[in-house]
Amino acid sequence: MEQTTSLERIVVDPAVCGGKPCVRGTRIYIAIILDALAEGLTPEEVIAHYPSLSLDDIHSALAYAAELARENVWKVTA
Repeated sequence: MEQTTSLERIVVDPAVCGGKPCVRGTRIYIAIILDALAEGLTPEEVIAHYPSLSLDDIHSALAYAAELARENVWKVTA
């Protein structure tokens, strides 16, 4: 899947989830998906917890996070 197509699955709408980024057609925050992956859950386990998600949605969340990381500078302690 091409990254631009992947990012089309992400929606930021003030009328949905208070404008927090979520997967189109759901109220599942991108942050929830990323937190679950960061905690060590596999994409399949995340989908088991949120059956309305697809593997493409998980990849879209990661692509969204990668895009944000490119745009921001984070202070990390050594």
